[in-house]
Amino acid sequence: MKVTVVGAGAVGASCAEYIAIKNFASEVVLLDIKEGYAEGKAMDLMQTASLNSFDTKITGSTNDYSKTANSDVCVITSGIPRKPGMTREELIGINAGIVKTVSSSLVEHSPNTILIVVSNPMDTMTYLAHKTTDLPKHKIIGMGGALDSARFKYRLAEALEAPISDVDGMVIGGHSDKGMVPLTSHATRNSIKVSEFLSEDRLNQVKEDTKVGGATLTKLLGTSAWYAPGAAVSGLVQAIACDQKKMFPCSTLLDGEYGLSDLCIGVPVILGRNGIEKIVDVPLSDAEKTHMAESAEGVKKTNGLLEL
Repeated sequence: MKVTVVGAGAVGASCAEYIAIKNFASEVVLLDIKEGYAEGKAMDLMQTASLNSFDTKITGSTNDYSKTANSDVCVITSGIPRKPGMTREELIGINAGIVKTVSSSLVEHSPNTILIVVSNPMDTMTYLAHKTTDLPKHKIIGMGGALDSARFKYRLAEALEAPISDVDGMVIGGHSDKGMVPLTSHATRNSIKVSEFLSEDRLNQVKEDTKVGGATLTKLLGTSAWYAPGAAVSGLVQAIACDQKKMFPCSTLLDGEYGLSDLCIGVPVILGRNGIEKIVDVPLSDAEKTHMAESAEGVKKTNGLLEL
């Protein structure tokens, strides 16, 4: 199992670290445009191998895509990160050109790869990868929902004053501050709906805190978060590599599912060795259906800014 991570910044390096520590991949290639940066990150990570008891080989490369050849999974984290006050959509001008070039270069050297897009605005960048590569749609995945769901569960556990292992919940819709749709109607604590424990006002506060989870961290850190995004990506990669048939909300190209077509947006999917093996149809409340439709309109508006 060979995994390539493009972008050796905070998110990419965290992703590579989590994949290596889980010890399911034989090799992780870190690639970056900055001279020596990926090589340095790879060396630093390899010097933790004996300490963290993993055998995954991590190598770094400065913009040499031949080193990524025959990758089973490729992750794109490259692009400029958010700064305080920026929306994910404001990154489109620079990041679209980067993602288009990177995805084409990856597929040229690994024509059978599965592509995971992390760069923002993520749903639109995932759509761009569909439009500019020849990969089948089940092999292009946008990572957003897995991270948003982790943030949702964090906020639910906080509100419930419960251990996070007690809590389950999912966020679908667009990966944006306004577009996320936390599914409070399906959220549970040990199979009991959280609405049995929390008032409607408290649940609404959980939803709003979840939706601005990334912006909150950007304001505190001065840049985008990296630990949780890296962990979320590694979870998707592991589900594919180990053929786990695990359910995650991921951005995928829809063709009538959820009443939507010709856009990528977060919905529950089953991930396995072939990438997206099934799109799961989850019943939504009337309010959630309305929010999902509004989210889709927002994604389509951002897609309209692409120069395809």
